[in-house]
Amino acid sequence: MGSPEPVHYKVTEAARLAGVSASTLRLWETQGLVVPGRSDTGHRQYSADDVNRLKRIAWYRTERGLNPAAIREALEAEDPGTETQASDGESPQGVGRKFRSLRHAEGKTLEQVAGDIGISTSVLSTFERTSQGVTFRVLHDLSDYYGTTVSKLSGEEETDNRALVRSGEWKLWPETSPGVTVQVLADGRNMMDCHRFVLAPGATSDGAYQHDGEEFVHVLAGRVEIVLDGHEFHDLGPGDSLYFESTRRHAWHNSHDGETVLIWINTPPTF
Repeated sequence: MGSPEPVHYKVTEAARLAGVSASTLRLWETQGLVVPGRSDTGHRQYSADDVNRLKRIAWYRTERGLNPAAIREALEAEDPGTETQASDGESPQGVGRKFRSLRHAEGKTLEQVAGDIGISTSVLSTFERTSQGVTFRVLHDLSDYYGTTVSKLSGEEETDNRALVRSGEWKLWPETSPGVTVQVLADGRNMMDCHRFVLAPGATSDGAYQHDGEEFVHVLAGRVEIVLDGHEFHDLGPGDSLYFESTRRHAWHNSHDGETVLIWINTPPTF
C-alpha cells in the first residue's frame, strides 16, 4: 500500500486554521516568514507543517509582540530544522542551509546580509529555506561575501575525482537560479572548474560579477551575449569561444529563443 497523499490547504483554509486573514498570510510570505508550495496552476498550497508554522508566527506576533525579523530568529532558535525544510523533496542538506550556517557562524541577521548583498530579506530567507530563488549573480555574491566559492558549497569538491565522465552522467549544481542548469564535467579537487551550462530562454546572470582566475567559454548550441566591464559586448553563436580574465566584471544572458548550451571552464576554481 502506498503512502497517503500529503494534505494541502488553500490560502483561505490555512488562514482560518492559523486564525488570521488571507491577506496576512500573503504579507508573511513577502516577509519571508513562510513559503508555501504551488500547485500546477500556480495557486498557493500550504502543508500541515506550513500551518503549524503559521500558528507559531501568529503566537509570536500577538503574544510576544515580535516584528518579522525577530519572529524569524525566534523560529530558527526554536527549531533549526524548520528553517531548512525544503520544498519539492530537496534534502535539508541543500546549499541554502549551508549559506544559513555561514550566516549564523558570523553572527549576522538576515537583514544585515541582505542589506550588504543588495537583495530583499524575503529573498534571502526563501533561499536559505528552499535553496531556490536567487539569481546567478546573487549566488556568486553570497559565496564571495562568506569567503568561499559556489563550487565548494555545491559539494563539487567533496566527491572523488572521476577521470572519465560519460555523457549524461554529470552531477548537477543545486538549481538555485531560474533557468540555469550547471552540469559538472570533472568533479573533485581540480585545477579547473569544468562545467556544461544549459540556459533556458531568457536566462541571465542578473548583473556582473568578478573573481580571481581566467575563464573560457565555448558555445555548443544557441546564442549567448557576454558583456565585459560593462562596455565590451560579445555575441557568441555555435562554435564560438571567448577567453578572458575573471577579474573583469562579466555578465551574460541567453540571447537565443531556445536553449543555449555552453562549455564553461574556470581556472583556478574560484567561482
